[in-house]
Amino acid sequence: MSAEPGAAAPHVLVLGGTTEARGLAEALAGGPYRVTTSLAGRVAAPALPPGGTRIGGFGGPAGLAAWMVEHAVTRLVDATHPFAGRMSFHAAEAAALANVPLLALRRPAWQPVPGDVWHRVPDLEAAARVLPDLGSRAFLTTGRTGLATFAHLDRVWFLVRSVDAPGPPVPARTEVLLARGPFDLAEERALLRRHRIDVLVTKDSGGSATAPKLTAARECGVPVLIVDRPPTPPGVPEAASVEAALEHLAQELP
Repeated sequence: MSAEPGAAAPHVLVLGGTTEARGLAEALAGGPYRVTTSLAGRVAAPALPPGGTRIGGFGGPAGLAAWMVEHAVTRLVDATHPFAGRMSFHAAEAAALANVPLLALRRPAWQPVPGDVWHRVPDLEAAARVLPDLGSRAFLTTGRTGLATFAHLDRVWFLVRSVDAPGPPVPARTEVLLARGPFDLAEERALLRRHRIDVLVTKDSGGSATAPKLTAARECGVPVLIVDRPPTPPGVPEAASVEAALEHLAQELP
């Protein structure tokens, strides 16, 4: 994946916001490539990756396609969060419009192990319906933007962890913990015990940065309510790791 002498360096646009996106930007910035990472701007003070950055939306698939053409993007990598479903479909549409090859960098989903007590649901609305039957002190780690879905549950106490403070509406009985991962097992175990958590609610984000909470829940006998991932665009090549993404790009970039 090296540019010919005198040729413009391959320009990779990474739709980011994840640990994997940052790792890919770091790897690409260390070679003869131009890399730009696009961040949605939902976090007040994001950790900026190396290379160029762009913060904010593009104005839909047509806007993203126009930006790629204007900036001579050679390859588009969708390394957004597994639950940024709409953005993944926008990326697929934009890639087709701009005739730019697309790769999805998606961390594998979590898999249960013996001792886990998992209850899978298709979305946050289903999680809110099931939650009161599973516990009364919930550790809610589904992100601040989905709190409104649980706001009507007045019989459940919530510990909400997010990077930035959530805005209303939030459940009436809520304590907010501002923190950014990764989190280690000892911290997660202590948190569950300190707050007497009897149910964990999470999205199936995958990866290792927040996985220790699942181990802690298993050790403490706490059931886990897991929201399944949304559908992804069909026919898009996928890489499960930064290393796999680099290998894929090396085969296809000039």
